[in-house]
Amino acid sequence: MPQGDCYLKDRSAPDNLEVMKIAIIAITAHGARLGAILVRKLPDSELFIPSKHAAGIETPATPYTEELHSLISRLWHEKDGLVCIMASGIVVRLIAPLLEGKDRDPAIVVVDDAGRFAVSLLSGHLGGANRLAEQCARATGATAVITTATDAHGLPSFDLLAKERGWVIDELSRVKILNSLLLEGKEIAVVDATGQVERFVSARGDLRYFPDFQAALRSKAAGYLFVSNREIPPNCAPQNLLILRPRNLVLGIGCNSGTEADEIERVVLANLEKLALSLKSVCCLASAVAKKNEAGLLAFAGKYSIPITFYESSELNVVSSPSPPSPHAMKAIGATGVAEPAALLASQGGPLLLKKVKSGNVTLAIAEKC
Repeated sequence: MPQGDCYLKDRSAPDNLEVMKIAIIAITAHGARLGAILVRKLPDSELFIPSKHAAGIETPATPYTEELHSLISRLWHEKDGLVCIMASGIVVRLIAPLLEGKDRDPAIVVVDDAGRFAVSLLSGHLGGANRLAEQCARATGATAVITTATDAHGLPSFDLLAKERGWVIDELSRVKILNSLLLEGKEIAVVDATGQVERFVSARGDLRYFPDFQAALRSKAAGYLFVSNREIPPNCAPQNLLILRPRNLVLGIGCNSGTEADEIERVVLANLEKLALSLKSVCCLASAVAKKNEAGLLAFAGKYSIPITFYESSELNVVSSPSPPSPHAMKAIGATGVAEPAALLASQGGPLLLKKVKSGNVTLAIAEKC
């Protein structure tokens, strides 16, 4: 099926080490030599060493003369992970003022100067530090030190599941609650039509699976895990409920020239609310190439960091859509329609959850990705 023209990139967190941008930072001559080993083994990594130690390193490296705290502050938002070859106490003091949150901080791994240990210090699951520590250990012959409780007890963690599947965690604070219940051996009721939770958990922990939300809530379990793109009414959502959002909704959008972002946003949010669908599950917008430079559409996508895929009229015209052809779209861009065929293309033929609706200057269709 045609792939269209992807205009904005997905800004979600990386799913694996192969796409992580990693900075390896050394402060001693021996650390620089150890860093040279790591930079050859870690994909998309860059080695930073003090200028005075650069002469003895044949591996490409970036010499630095600035203060260490300045270097780490600069790399904090540039890189997905930092491997610091130095004492853990130094690293703790340097990163303390930079901490923002477990869903925003980069992975931090500390490797001692002798290369004996690779310690996952920060953002073990969501940031990928646990896996990065393991890869550093394999590269140098060190021992990986992983201290997250679920890993220490051989149990699954729901934040790691979300990261691996590319799902959005609805409320990050609920992860701690559910992971704690796992550690305590308490029963957790799960609703997951994808089947991914059961495969990931692999019989670890006391999890029971239910076909729908009502049945799960009636179970009186200690905690609840729902995997869904649907909104749960607040009066039905207990505090011990964690919702993971698969990113599987596609918004097909057509609009008149000059349509403002606010109008597009109002139409989208109103229809998502009507269908009880979560904006957090939207994986992309889809439209016609003729709208590639439409400021309002681009601004709306940018506000929510949602990528857009644009399709040629010839691609849109080969899609069988439930709504009749649009004379307006045919006259304007030579397409029989925009919202429905674009949504169907981007969802790879997934079902339409919302047939084309027109509101003011905006047409909208919603499809669920297969």
